[in-house]
Amino acid sequence: MRDNTRSIPFFAVRVLRPPSMRAPGTALYRWTSMNILNLSAYQFSTLDKIVEWRPLVTARCNELGLRGTILLAPEGINLFIAGEIPRVRAFIDYVRHDPLFEGKFSELQFKESLSEKQPFRRMLVKLKREIITMKKPAIKPELGRAPFVDARTLKVWLDRGHDDAGRPVVMLDTRNAFEVDVGTFDNALDYGITRFSEFPEVIEQNRADLEGKTVVSFCTGGIRCEKAAIHMKDVGIENVYQLEGGILKYFEEVGGAHYNGECFVFDYRTALDPNLRPTATVQCFGCRAVVMPEGQKSPYYVPGKTCAACHPDAQPQAAAAHAADLV
Repeated sequence: MRDNTRSIPFFAVRVLRPPSMRAPGTALYRWTSMNILNLSAYQFSTLDKIVEWRPLVTARCNELGLRGTILLAPEGINLFIAGEIPRVRAFIDYVRHDPLFEGKFSELQFKESLSEKQPFRRMLVKLKREIITMKKPAIKPELGRAPFVDARTLKVWLDRGHDDAGRPVVMLDTRNAFEVDVGTFDNALDYGITRFSEFPEVIEQNRADLEGKTVVSFCTGGIRCEKAAIHMKDVGIENVYQLEGGILKYFEEVGGAHYNGECFVFDYRTALDPNLRPTATVQCFGCRAVVMPEGQKSPYYVPGKTCAACHPDAQPQAAAAHAADLV
């Protein structure tokens, strides 16, 4: 049995995701009092001027009154920022069109949501070796992005048990163990990693599982499975695809076919069902462990305080249960 008590981030901010986002002043924005626009985006692209960019990007974000984190690395950009709607729109225009970036982000796609409060405390622009840590900084996605499969095509493959070439399809979960525990695709390969940097090693150890099959890597929204698919291609694994848009796009397009459980998300909702609705799964206030409905029946689960993973009276029982699992 996997230890499902790993601590994870928690954001106690009520967020509303409209069906589409339009310019400020339209009816969509007038019907809600929420005035903070949250952005997330990533793009793999070789960047060789990040040291020069960092102070300039920081200054521009501060001018706009934005908060959040922007990661710049030789392999690309990954960002999570928030601010007042018109100021965030100005940031989008800046990133896509300012000559500083030489057109590298002209097609950068943003995911948007609204919230009542600013979810971030400060503005940080960081230089990193990688935008998602695999400890493989030599990967250059723009030199050969792994093929992707869209949700509807994947469902067809899973319905019939093989791809268009007749090869069996293997779903490969690239997420951390605690996320997988909340839900995953039927019969997906899960190697129980606790951080993404472990992925190259477990793939090398388990290559035999993938031979002669079509491998579809997947994650929540796309960034990890994209890098995972590229790595597998680089080490000579054939017939590798990434699930375009990740699990959440799959839910949006085809629902929960061939999926078992919920999808963990890194925000206040904790987990979504295949209809993209928040579920009863929560995070423990005390230790941030995921607590599913069954776990909430425990006498050690006290909303706003503890769960069976962190309640002091539960520790001997938890240790005994873990020891029993090892027998």
